[in-house]
Amino acid sequence: MSLERVREYLKKYGKDESIILFDQSSATVKEAAADLNTEEGRIAKTMSFILSSGPIVIVAAGDGKIDNRKFKDTFHEKARMIGHEEVETLTGHPVGGVCPFALNEGVKVFLDESLKRFDFVYPAAGTPNSAIKLTIPELEETSECTGWIDVTKVL
Repeated sequence: MSLERVREYLKKYGKDESIILFDQSSATVKEAAADLNTEEGRIAKTMSFILSSGPIVIVAAGDGKIDNRKFKDTFHEKARMIGHEEVETLTGHPVGGVCPFALNEGVKVFLDESLKRFDFVYPAAGTPNSAIKLTIPELEETSECTGWIDVTKVL
């Protein structure tokens, strides 16, 4: 189960007991923000893309969207999201629960600059009804990210 993989992964950072579980779905930015009683921007949405080199995930502020020009300038490829039917197979997590933790081998994590305006954010924790509150430095450390990029525009 994806939640248990994430919990085990977060143990090495002392964050395994910090996962928040909801009785209802928190799979969308809107649902997660309502469940957490916070603004949508603080929801750290994790979007999965496929590049010629393999799958990647980009964690961005919930009130942003991918800017196709910025994406192409950064990765030198057109943005292609992984289809719903392949998300879990390629990332290791189901749609709505994709997060930057305990991903399948070879999946690179990038953090978008849009997150830096917050002191803390809430990424998912492997299921469509979970989240974890992390400061930006904690997110950077626990995600073991490849780096910071600027590929979104705030709506």
